[in-house]
Amino acid sequence: MYSERYGSMKELDSRMCSQLDFIMEIDKLKNIVRQSYISDGSRKETDTDHSWSLAMMCILLSEYANEKIDVLKTVKMVLIHDIVEIDAGDTYAYDTNGNDTKRERELKAAERIFNILPKEQGEELRGLWDEFEERKTAEAKFANTLDKIQPVMLNDITGGRAWREHNVREEQIMGRNSTTHEGSEKLWEFCKKLIEENIIMGNIEKSKK
Repeated sequence: MYSERYGSMKELDSRMCSQLDFIMEIDKLKNIVRQSYISDGSRKETDTDHSWSLAMMCILLSEYANEKIDVLKTVKMVLIHDIVEIDAGDTYAYDTNGNDTKRERELKAAERIFNILPKEQGEELRGLWDEFEERKTAEAKFANTLDKIQPVMLNDITGGRAWREHNVREEQIMGRNSTTHEGSEKLWEFCKKLIEENIIMGNIEKSKK
């Protein structure tokens, strides 16, 4: 991209070219389609829709984190957490086969994509991505909570459309959300209410006991 076209020009040094290359590379996220529908049900959301929503949720809902968090750091984390899907693709939460290879595909993608940036910036963003995946810090726990409750909210507001299309069961949702409470007990309690209501409405198949 820009590195090849302008890398030898004094006014556009190699550092800036690398940064601009990265910006154009992550523009591809606009084409990565997820399974949740946007709130009006007119189309499925993209990775950029999703990441922007999480960033706004972080700014507005950070007061409900179980622990005090660095909001800017967490916003950075949610904005870059799905960048690897440029190469790895979006793996649906309840796709068993796809999830078996997800980690391997995403690690390979992270190695390529973050290395487009100048070294220290690439290392910073890669570190945030790794931190999100490990879910050990207060910021990572809260970011993962937002990542889990946002699709639940979209499914609820669209009448469980994606859940119904995929015949999603209660035990699948609860299994996926087994650690959601770690970032925010209050937001998880709200999320559970939405799940329970959608089970009653028949949008989620109730577990058989």
